[in-house]
Amino acid sequence: MERLHEDQAVTPRRAQRLTTTQAAGKEAFDLAVVLRRVAQAVRQYPAAALFALAAQGHASPFELLVACVISIRTLDEVTLRVATKLYTHARTPAELARLNVIALDRLLIPATFHEAKARQLHAIAARIVDEFSGSLPCDERVLRSFKGVGPKCANLVLGIACGQSRVAVDVHVQRVTRRWGLTTSRTPEKVTVELEQHLPRRDWVRLNALLVPFGKHICTGSRPRCSTCPVLAMCRQVGVVRPR
Repeated sequence: MERLHEDQAVTPRRAQRLTTTQAAGKEAFDLAVVLRRVAQAVRQYPAAALFALAAQGHASPFELLVACVISIRTLDEVTLRVATKLYTHARTPAELARLNVIALDRLLIPATFHEAKARQLHAIAARIVDEFSGSLPCDERVLRSFKGVGPKCANLVLGIACGQSRVAVDVHVQRVTRRWGLTTSRTPEKVTVELEQHLPRRDWVRLNALLVPFGKHICTGSRPRCSTCPVLAMCRQVGVVRPR
C-alpha cells in the first residue's frame, strides 16, 4: 500500500483505492519519493509556461488567464513568446479592452486559433472592466463563466496567482498519473477529484509544475523514456506499449 501523508485521512474507500496488486518487479508506490525524483529530473528543462511567466513578474490573475487562453493547443515556447509580446501592449483588462480585435489578433500570431482567441480575450477584458471595475477576482465561478475557460485554466490561475490549493489537470498530468496507476478516469474533472484524494494539499499546485516538463521530456505521449526514468521502479506503466 502506498505510504500516506499525515494530512490525508484514511477512509475504507481510500484504503481500497490505494491498495494495488504489486506488479512484477515493482516497488511499492511512494508518492512523496516519486515527486522528489521528478522534481530533480525536470530541473534541466524549461518551466511550464504559466509558472515561467509568473516567475518573470507576470503573476496577476488576468495576465495568467490571458496566457492560459493563449496556451490552448499551442506549444509552451510559443505561448511564452506571444504572451510576453502582448504584455508590452496590455497587462490589464482596461489596456487590453482598448485594443481593437484586429490589433489584438496581430499580437497573438503565431498562437494556434489566434483569431478566435483575440475575440475571446477582448470579450473577457471588456467584461472585467464593465462588471468587476477592471480587476479580475480570484473566484472560480467568475473564471469559469468566461467563454472558453475550463477547469484547467481556472485552477492554474487560482493556484499560481491567487495562492489557492488547486489541482490543474492537462494532458501531461492526466497521462502521467494514469501510467503511475494513480488515476483511472478519462475526463480532467474526474481525474482532478482522484488526484485530490491522493495528494496532500501542499502538492496540488506543484503537481502541474512538475508533470508538464516531465510529460514533455521524459514520460512522453509516444515512446516514453522508461529506461532512464527516475521513477521506473515504482511506475505501473499502465498503457505503455513501446517504451524507450
